[in-house]
Amino acid sequence: MILVIPALLLAIWAQVKVKSAFAKYSKIGVRSGLTGAEVAERILRGENIPVSNRPENYPGNVACGIAAMPGRMTDHYDPRTRMLNLSEDVYYGRSIAALGIAAHEVGHAIQHARLYGPLAIRNIIYPVCGIGSNLAFPLFFIGFIFRYGVFGVLMQVGIALFTLAVFFTFLTLPVEFNASRRALRILSSGGYLTTDELAGARKVLSAAALTYVAAAAMAALQLIRMLVLARGRN
Repeated sequence: MILVIPALLLAIWAQVKVKSAFAKYSKIGVRSGLTGAEVAERILRGENIPVSNRPENYPGNVACGIAAMPGRMTDHYDPRTRMLNLSEDVYYGRSIAALGIAAHEVGHAIQHARLYGPLAIRNIIYPVCGIGSNLAFPLFFIGFIFRYGVFGVLMQVGIALFTLAVFFTFLTLPVEFNASRRALRILSSGGYLTTDELAGARKVLSAAALTYVAAAAMAALQLIRMLVLARGRN
């Protein structure tokens, strides 16, 4: 457990930081008066990506839908449905935080439309990683407790599955960093945010990115812990 304590503390600090940044900049309105949804739609159209309630009717990845969803900080782009799902605070919000987060999620839609390599790989391995991350620990500890015969193999299978999950978390980092860079560049070049507003959006997105760094660190240290336990059991 000592191995994962630093990553756990980083994760807690990252969550506090992102919530603090969002709370601060969600109270500061933008001079343009645009909502997150309006900016998202304008950016998509500026990138020649059609906005539609039925994006599946378009070939390839060239269309995107925009929808409001309940909850706080539930914003995400779903590559399976090609829907940009924005929390109500972001969808209807006219704040620095709302525009920054909306533009970040649009960055993922642009990545999908432009066949951005790391995102494409992540989408391919996601189903396997999802199953693997759920099975890794049960299989590992069954093998750890009953280490003889076929049960011993389960420990190695668990490590292999969790290694794939760790790879997924690290692959997420360039995807998220790239989406934020795209967002800040477009918000600036498109005149959606002023210079001082852009600095606030950068702080919100940087705090959000830190949560992914913390998740990757936690996953890596958990893998090291599994390897240490397996070695000690042999």
